[in-house]
Amino acid sequence: MAVVVDFSKYLNRIVEIDPERRLARVQPGLILDHLRKPAEREHGLTFGPDPSTHDHCTFGGMIGNNSCGVRSIMAQFYGPGPRMSDNVHELDVLLYDGRRLRVREGTSGDAEIDRRLIDLRDRYADQIRERYPDIPRRVSGYNLDDLLPERGFDVAAALTGTEGTCAIVLEATVHLLDSPPCRSLLVVGYENEYEAADHVCEVLDAKPLGCEGVDAVLLEDMKAVGLHDENLSMLPDGHGFLLVEFGGETKDEADEKAHRLMAELRKGKGAPTGMKLYDDPEQAQHVWEVREAGLGATAFIPGKPDTYEGWEDSAVPPERLGQYLRDIRKLAGKYGYESALYGHYGNGCVHARWNFDLKSEPGIRAFRSFLDEAAELVVSLGGSISGEHGDGQSKAELLPKMFGPELVEGFREFKSIWDPDWKLNPGKVVDPYPITSNLRLGTGYRPPKVKTHFAFANDGGSFAHATTRCVGIGNCRRTEGGVMCPSYMVTREEKHTTRGRARTLWEMLNGEELDGFRSDEVREALDLCLSCKGCTNDCPVSVDMPTLKAEFLSHHYAGRLRPRAAYAFGLIDQAARVASKVPEAANLVTRTRAFKLAAGIHPEREVPPFAPVTLKNWFSSRPSANGGGRRVILWADTFTNYLEPEVGIAAVEALEEAGFHVVLPSGHLCCGRPLYDYGMLDLAERYLRRILEQLRGEIRAGTPVVGIEPSCVAVFKDELVGLWPDDEDARRLCKQAHHFSEFMATQAEGWEPPRLHRKALLHGHCHQKATGGTKPERELLERLGVEVEELDAGCCGMAGGWGYEHGHYDVSMACGERVLLPKVREAPADTLVVADGFSCRSQVEQGGTGRRALHVAQVLALARRFGAAGPPGPYPERAVPERPQAGRARTRARAAVVAGVAAAVAGAAGLTASRLR
Repeated sequence: MAVVVDFSKYLNRIVEIDPERRLARVQPGLILDHLRKPAEREHGLTFGPDPSTHDHCTFGGMIGNNSCGVRSIMAQFYGPGPRMSDNVHELDVLLYDGRRLRVREGTSGDAEIDRRLIDLRDRYADQIRERYPDIPRRVSGYNLDDLLPERGFDVAAALTGTEGTCAIVLEATVHLLDSPPCRSLLVVGYENEYEAADHVCEVLDAKPLGCEGVDAVLLEDMKAVGLHDENLSMLPDGHGFLLVEFGGETKDEADEKAHRLMAELRKGKGAPTGMKLYDDPEQAQHVWEVREAGLGATAFIPGKPDTYEGWEDSAVPPERLGQYLRDIRKLAGKYGYESALYGHYGNGCVHARWNFDLKSEPGIRAFRSFLDEAAELVVSLGGSISGEHGDGQSKAELLPKMFGPELVEGFREFKSIWDPDWKLNPGKVVDPYPITSNLRLGTGYRPPKVKTHFAFANDGGSFAHATTRCVGIGNCRRTEGGVMCPSYMVTREEKHTTRGRARTLWEMLNGEELDGFRSDEVREALDLCLSCKGCTNDCPVSVDMPTLKAEFLSHHYAGRLRPRAAYAFGLIDQAARVASKVPEAANLVTRTRAFKLAAGIHPEREVPPFAPVTLKNWFSSRPSANGGGRRVILWADTFTNYLEPEVGIAAVEALEEAGFHVVLPSGHLCCGRPLYDYGMLDLAERYLRRILEQLRGEIRAGTPVVGIEPSCVAVFKDELVGLWPDDEDARRLCKQAHHFSEFMATQAEGWEPPRLHRKALLHGHCHQKATGGTKPERELLERLGVEVEELDAGCCGMAGGWGYEHGHYDVSMACGERVLLPKVREAPADTLVVADGFSCRSQVEQGGTGRRALHVAQVLALARRFGAAGPPGPYPERAVPERPQAGRARTRARAAVVAGVAAAVAGAAGLTASRLR
C-alpha cells in the first residue's frame, strides 16, 4: 500500500515575489509557467531551469528530480547555476515523523540533524571531492557536495533531487534572474550530430541563453510520425543542428550577439554547413517546438520497434560530448539498438529512447548488460549517469560505478538522517529495487487479445498496445492552452487526464484489481472524457482516448442496458426523424421536466427545439439552383437538418454563389456521431455501411462531401478509417470530406467572398481542430474583412449530448466558464461570435451570455445581405435569416396534434402531482 501526494490541485499558488531580492516563494504544486509569466510580465524576471514540460511541470516535481531544461544555460551564465539545486534558496519540508523544518544554506533548522549532516560530510569529504564530477549536469546520487564548507553547507540544495526519499516539500523559496525582453534564435547546421557536438564549447564562449542539439534521426522520426512537418523545412542545411538562443534589451542587441557567433564559427575548423538567424518570434517558437517534441517523436515510430526510456538523460562534460555521442552510438550498435541523440548539448546532456526488448528474457539480459556498459562509458568520460531525470529505480543500481561503494553508503546514511524508518519512497536511489524488477512489461506480459470494432492500425491491430502509448509526458495536465484535457483543466484530478485514463485501461487489461471490461471503476474514470479528440492532436504520442473509450463502452454494455441518456442522445437521429413530423408537439414535450428526467438531462439545460421545416424539405421544395460548376454533396447532418436548417440554407447559398452545383443525399443518412460517445459501435458501423453503399458512385467519382457540422465531418476523417483502414471507399471518403470553411477557403477557385468589416470572436470546434484545424476558417473570415480574435478556449464543455447529461452539467459549465463564456460576455455587442459546432453554439446560448453564436456560413449570409458595414445596431446575430416556416395546411394539422399532446402532458403532470401529494 502506498500514498501518492499530488499538490497540484490545492497547493499551487505563488506565495510572494520579492523583486528586490530576486526571490519567489512558491507552493510545490505551482506550475513553472505560472511563476514565469507573471514574474516576466510584472518584474522582468524569470526562473532559470525550464524543462520542455514547462507548461505543466510543478516546482515540487522539479525539486524532486533536480530538473534543468533548455535555459539552464542562462542560469549557469547569468544566475546561480544550471540545476534546480543551484536555484533553490530555502525549503519548507515535512519529515515522515511529522516535524516541519525550514532548510537553507547553513542549517536544516534542527540542531541534531545539522550535527549528523556535518559529521557525515566530514567523514566523506575527501571522497566527495574526488568522485563527484564537476560538470553542469551532475544529477545522479544525493547532493552531498552541497554540504561541503566551500559550498556553504547548503542543506536546501542537498535535499533537492532526493526524489521524495527524504522529505516532503511544502514550500520553496527560489532564485529569480533577469529575463532579457528580446530573444534571437540561431540554428547552426553541421554534417552530423558529432560535429555539432564538437563545436559546443565554441558556442558556449558566446554565453548564450540556451544551446540545444538535434540530430538527423530525430528529424526523420518526426517526419515518420507527421510531427511539425511544416517546421522542419525552416532549418538550414545540415544533418546535425545546434539551436542557440541569445537575449538582449533590444532585438538588435540579441541579433548582434548571434551575428558575432556566426562570424566566429565561419572562421574556425569544420565550419557549419548552414546557419539561419530567426528574426520572427513566431518562426523561432516553431523551431523550439521541434526540439520540445523530441520525446513524442521517438516513442512510437511507424515501421520501427517501440522505444523505451532507461538510458535517456546521461550527461558528460560538454567538451567531451562529441566523443560520447560517437561512442554511445557504437555501443548501441553492438546491441542492435537505435535512437535519436538530442537534448541539452550545451550542458552535455543527451536524451534518447532505445528499442530495447523488454518482453523476453534474452532481451532483458541484453538491456541490463547495455546499461552496465553505458554507465561505465559515461563514468570514464567524467560524466553523470543521470543528467536531468534522477536515478529512481531505473538507474540507482548503477550508482556504485559512478561513486563507489563507500559514497553509496554515505547516501544510505544521508537518507537515514531524514527518514530513519525508511518510509518515504523506499527502493529508490539507495538500496534500490533491481533495475529489471517491476518492469511494466517483462517476461510475464501477456495481455488478453481483444476482438475490437476499431482496427487500431497504428498499434498493430492491438487494443492492448494502444493502452501502452502513454509514456507519461503529461501534456494532458496543462491547465491552459490547447484542447487536451478539458475535464482535467477544471477538476485537476489525475484520473481525468488522458494519462490517467490510459493507465487505468492498461491496468484493466494487465492487473488483477479491476473487473475487466465490466469494471465500474474504469467506466467512472472514462465518464468525464468529453471525446473532444484533443488528445489525438495535442498528445505527443497520439493517445486516442475517444476511440479507446468508445471501444471500452461497447464491451462494457454488451448485452446490457445503457443509461437513459445513451438512448436519448445516441439515437438522436431517429428521435429527430420522428419529431420532424410534429415538431411543435415534440418541442412541447421536450420542454417538460418529466422528459428531461426520463432522458437523463439536467433540469438547467434547454433541449434545442426542432425546426418546423427540415433542411432537406426546404431544399427539395425550392426551384433547382445549379451553380453551373463542380458538383458537391452538402452533408445534411442531423443537427443541421432537423434543428438548425437556417445554417444549412446559408451554406447552400454560399456554395451556389461560389459556383458549385449543390446536392443533398436523399433518404435518411446519418454519420452516427453520437453513437461513438456511448459505445454503440455495431449500429455506428451499420450507419457508415449504409453511407458507403448509397454514395458509392459519388465517392468513386471524386465528388467532394462538404460538412456543416465539424463533428460529423470528423467521423469521415477519423472514425471511418479507424474502423476500416483498408477499405478503399472509406479512404476515398476520408480524403473527399471537407469542413465547410476549409472547402470555401481552399476549393472555391475564382470566388471572392463578400466584404464584412466587423470584429469577431472565433471559437474552433474541438473535432475541427483535430481533423484539419481552424486556420482555413480564420483565413476565410479575414478575406471577408473581419478582424478575428481566435480564442484559445479549449473545449466549450458541451461536447454533443455529454454536457446535457445530469451528471456532467457542473463540469460542462466549468469548462465553458474557463475561457469561452467570459470572453463572449466581455465582447462588445456588435462583435460577431463565430462557432461552427452546434454544441458550441448551444453552450454559448445556454451559458448566460445573452448572445447567440453563428456558423461561418451565416456570417457569409450577413455579408451578402447587408454589405461591408453589416447589419445596423448591436447583436448582429439577430439579423441572420430566420429558419423557414411550414405551410398553412401543414401548420393546421400539426396544431391539432399539439393540442392532443398538450392535453396528454397536462394529464400526466396532474397524475404525477397527485402521486407526489
